[in-house]
Amino acid sequence: MALMTQMLPLAQMAEAVLRTADAREKTALSRRYAALWQAARDAGERPEIGTAAPPLQPARPAEPALLDPRDVPRRRPGTPEGRIAILHAVAHIELNAVDLHWDIIARFTDVPMPPGFYDDWVRAVDEESKHFNLIADCLEAMGSRYGALAAHAGMWRAAEDTAEDLIGRLAVVPMVLEARGLDVTPGMIDIFRRAKDAPAAAQAVAAMEVIYAEEVHHVAYGSKWFHFLCGRHEMDPKDAFHGLVRRYFHGQLKPPFNEEKRAEAGLPPDFYWPLTE
Repeated sequence: MALMTQMLPLAQMAEAVLRTADAREKTALSRRYAALWQAARDAGERPEIGTAAPPLQPARPAEPALLDPRDVPRRRPGTPEGRIAILHAVAHIELNAVDLHWDIIARFTDVPMPPGFYDDWVRAVDEESKHFNLIADCLEAMGSRYGALAAHAGMWRAAEDTAEDLIGRLAVVPMVLEARGLDVTPGMIDIFRRAKDAPAAAQAVAAMEVIYAEEVHHVAYGSKWFHFLCGRHEMDPKDAFHGLVRRYFHGQLKPPFNEEKRAEAGLPPDFYWPLTE
């Protein structure tokens, strides 16, 4: 029980991360809490989940400025400035993912879930924290930093829309938004492979290859627990997914899709192709 006496309940750890504004401090706290949880689980303990009062929106740094997606400047990927813009957008996505995964832990403690549910999302949030730091390091190696450019203001909308619906959250965040990362990341890796600004480009390729490999797991966690809840409520998973995405996701899904990686993560084509219509 020694480890557990040093730990806050998991939901309170999640809330503490959500209320931390500085990006590097947020991800450091996130990784520290994830390590505490994992050490307790490795020791055969079952730490307390507890309850929390997470904010509707997480604390964020003063920068970047958050703009409507239509107002975020577009840059050409063939230029160093364009590649910095790509990395900045990826860093912003990863920081949002840190908050999204801690939020799913903090916000839905009223829904009884097996310990494995928390194991998966703690593992995911630890990896998302690592991903943010990898990309932030790439930005700094290219003479920039996270916060130097404007960013997408709409990324938290899915969390707000599904704040009272765990199965809706699972459908929209890992199974739509993170699955989209599986579609677009190979193209981003190719952009940096073709770039001439080595070693910074090589550092970015290495970072995004780590992200690409690990994001498959996060989509898979979403699919696994989505199917678990569908079974609990005797819902057809495919029909439930279509209904929830149409309810909560603003817009249509857009091909091309990375069908191989989506299948590896437990997303068959008949889940997402009908949502392109």
